[in-house]
Parts: sequence; C-alpha cells; structure tokens
Amino acid sequence: MDTHIPEGTSEMEPLQRAGAVALIEDGFDSVEAVEGPDGLEVDLLDSIVAVYRGGALLKVFVDAPALEFAEQAVRSVVGELLERSELLADWQIERCEVELHAELAQESLAAANGPDAPPDDPADCKARHTDRPAAEDDSEGYDAEAKAAAVRGQMLALADELRSFSPVMFGVLDDEEDEDGDIEFAVMREEAKLAAGALVYATDILVDELFQDVQTLTEEDATAAECDGTLWHFEDLPERYALQYDARFARRFLVTVIAMTTRFTDGSFQQLSCVAEELALKLLLNETNVTLETFGLLDDGVSAALDSFADNVYEDMDHEWLYDDSMDGIDESAVGAALGVAPMAFKAWFTPFNDRRYVHASAADEPEGAAP
Repeated sequence: MDTHIPEGTSEMEPLQRAGAVALIEDGFDSVEAVEGPDGLEVDLLDSIVAVYRGGALLKVFVDAPALEFAEQAVRSVVGELLERSELLADWQIERCEVELHAELAQESLAAANGPDAPPDDPADCKARHTDRPAAEDDSEGYDAEAKAAAVRGQMLALADELRSFSPVMFGVLDDEEDEDGDIEFAVMREEAKLAAGALVYATDILVDELFQDVQTLTEEDATAAECDGTLWHFEDLPERYALQYDARFARRFLVTVIAMTTRFTDGSFQQLSCVAEELALKLLLNETNVTLETFGLLDDGVSAALDSFADNVYEDMDHEWLYDDSMDGIDESAVGAALGVAPMAFKAWFTPFNDRRYVHASAADEPEGAAP
C-alpha cells in the first residue's frame, strides 16, 4: 500500500520521517484484528513500514478468507490509523494491492493437474523461476520473442521512474562530450534507458522475493545458515555472517532496500548511506542482470550501461572484501586506516557513513547480539 502526504505539502525531513514511522508502527501495534465485510473478523498478523520524503510504503499481512476481504480490511485499518493521528490525518491512500500468501499460493498451485503444474519442492520452483524461458518450439503456446518484446516495452516505460539518475550516470555522453569527445565507447541512450527501466523492473522482483525470505526466516525461527527452506537472496550476502541473518536482520535489510530504491525513484538519492545499502545495490544489480538475461535483453550495450551506473553510484568497492575471508578485519587494521576504509563489521552495516547520510529509522538501531 502506498500512502502520500497531502498535495502541496513540503516533503518530509529526516526527523519528520522518523516520527511518521513511529506513529504508523505504534498504530499497527495497537491493532490485532479488523472487522471486515458483514462483520467478518480479519486478523492482522504483521506489518512493515518504509517512510520516504513524500509518504510511506506499507506491507500488511492479514489472515482473511478472500483477497477482497483482505483489501477492504487493510484499507479500513490504515484509513482509521491515519485519521486517529493529528499529524497523519490528511495523508491519502494512493494505491492498495493485495497478494496471496506465497505458501497458500503454492498449496493451491500444487493441487493443479497437468504438465504445467509447478514443482512441489521450493528449490525446484526457484530454479524454474530463474531459468530462461523456453523457446516457442520447446513450450507449446509460449512465444519467447513476443514476451521479450513485451518486457522490453515495460522496462522502457519504467525508465522515467528512476528520477535520481540522468543518462550520463549510465555512460551516455553529455552534449559537450558528444561534440568533442571520442564516442567509440559511449553507451547509446536507448541502451541506458533500457538499463534504467530494468533496474525499476527488478526492484519489484527483489522486494517481493525479500518479503518471502523474511517470511521463511520468521516461520522457521532460524538464521540463513540454519534455514531448511529456500531463500532467494540472504544466501547471497557475505557467508561469514550467515548465522547473523535472522528474521530481525532480514526485516531491517528489506526496509533498507525499500528506502534506498525509493530514493532512486523519488529523485532524492545522493549517496549510498551505509554498508547495508552497498550490499542491497549489489543484490539489485544481480537481479537486474538476471532478469535482462532471462528475456534475452542483456546485450553488450545494456551491460555497459549497468556497469557505468554501478561505477558512478558506488564510491568504492570495499564491501566486496566482505566476501573474501582473507580480508576479514581490514577495516580495523593499519592498512585499512591508511586506505580510509569505512567500518565493515556486521554491527556497523546499518550505521550511516557520516552525519549527512540517511538510514531509515526502522533499520538504524543496532541489532541485538550483533557479532563484531
């Protein structure tokens, strides 16, 4: 669900955003169930709040017998929550989308008959999801070229939503360079636009999959290292800290991804704020490349545009050392101090690099029992 501040109101400053998070989370904490249509009770199970400059993105988990009941109940509780707060009373609900719980959806699909029924095993489902679509002669009724063209059109249409980044960030030469420079290695505008749209397209996939990971870790009450279920992304974070990736960490990382990508699209992004955001961008770039490759859209030009984007957004690549055990502790060594390496210990992942960086209020608190 997307809620916006009143039209014509100044965008919220960091302290206002932190206050909005507290008000909304306190409101959800006070609600256990919602009265749905015909007096039907809908249980409120959980919620995640991500506030940005112009409003808040809300993910609300409810137990309802039908999707339409769930949507009505969520609209009702959020509307009442906003009205109860003097500071939020004028906020508007702009968009509300309802999705079936992943496990319930799997149960329903598993009951289907026929050759197209999805695999029962979650790992097989993940592999099937990430495999490149079969060509038309391999899958009756599937037109791979038409699907790729449709996805390409979607991505190009989404490119303008990446408001924080100009084509120059993707390697497109500006007008002066176009006239005077060597354009042999320049990225074409169409390639940059496709790369930008692919980032927005992949953001939705990444966030949805991270929500599933949060749910899996919550239900198993386990860390990524101990989890028996299939995880989409937390196994791709530095392995040395896998025993620290529990449900609480997963929630904070998810909020970080939402806050970072919201700044990408609302035009407010300036710099990555913390180690967690550096790792979040790594996952987003991986997801973007996989999605483009899945539909046969990752040519050399688009790949170069994404590489240029990464080079321009990352201030350094020190976070890559987290994947190399031989570099463990370099941030606390004399060499690290000489190189100006920022603290990279697990407990510092959500700590802003400096006072000018913004970390979402729901992620900023130091994790309990964090390993140094």
